[in-house]
Amino acid sequence: MTELHPTNRRVADAAAAVGVDIAIQRFPEGTKTSADAAAAAGCPLSAIAKSLVFVVEGSNGAEPVIAVLSGDHRLDTDKLAAVAGGNRSRRATLDEVRDATGFAPGGTAVFGLARPIRIFADEGLRRNDPIWSAAGTPDAIYPISLQDFDRAVEPTWVEIAAD
Repeated sequence: MTELHPTNRRVADAAAAVGVDIAIQRFPEGTKTSADAAAAAGCPLSAIAKSLVFVVEGSNGAEPVIAVLSGDHRLDTDKLAAVAGGNRSRRATLDEVRDATGFAPGGTAVFGLARPIRIFADEGLRRNDPIWSAAGTPDAIYPISLQDFDRAVEPTWVEIAAD
């Protein structure tokens, strides 16, 4: 196994702190896209849990959130805005992603976040168990059971995928 990057170690340590032991795997060919991650893991595209950072805007200002969807689904930004209590949502800029999560785009993890952030998980993720999630860098992922994901991440389960 390839040695873990410090960012991957931060993710593993944060998961362990909430009682989840994850086995991070690094792939030199990269796991930046859902298709890349599925190919590396040898799993269906639908088993990839892609973490997208969006900014929801509303009467209370702008709030970064994470939307977690299956790799074969696209996000409906209007649905995300509605479930998050805003009137619109937009993709976060690279700087907004780093500021809100502490990770670079393409490797955004749900453990080890820079600060508390609301996480919305699409119901379509429940089609696979385990799911594979980003580990903080664009070359690392790990499998996690739906039970551990739900218990440790405590996402708000919603329907935010585009029809």
